[in-house]
Amino acid sequence: MFQWSKKVVKSVTFNPGVADESLLEQVESHLEKQPDKSFSDLCKEALWQSLCVPESVRPSPKTAATAPVEQQIAELQRQMAGLEERFFAKESHRLQAIERHILQLSQQVAQLALIINERSQIPSPIPSPIPPEIVNNTAHPVAAPPQEVDPVISRLSEYLDDF
Repeated sequence: MFQWSKKVVKSVTFNPGVADESLLEQVESHLEKQPDKSFSDLCKEALWQSLCVPESVRPSPKTAATAPVEQQIAELQRQMAGLEERFFAKESHRLQAIERHILQLSQQVAQLALIINERSQIPSPIPSPIPPEIVNNTAHPVAAPPQEVDPVISRLSEYLDDF
């Protein structure tokens, strides 16, 4: 019996006769209609048919050729899903941290606004819910040591005055 190598290349010769030219035109027409098939695929199908091999015994060239590609696609899709999941989890965590930071900053700005508001008002005889150290500082400005003015607070106070 003849031993074939794993990949055997055989040539097909089309002679300049009418029959061969007609066959070649049919082959080209058929291949144009099915661009996913090659001349080799078409020859193999014709050989299977001419040798009268039942379709149940024939190997499916599409399945054999596309199975590794489909597996690679499935693996890539799985990897992409894992990457997206990790990315969105990381971004979600970062977003939560930013939201917490913004909440803290807005609370600090509100506290600063209250302090600036209270310092700009004249103390009234009605007791207010102001902490005693703030009341002492506003009631006796002479006794309090001079405080350094924070540039951030001074810039924020300009905006808060507009409210």
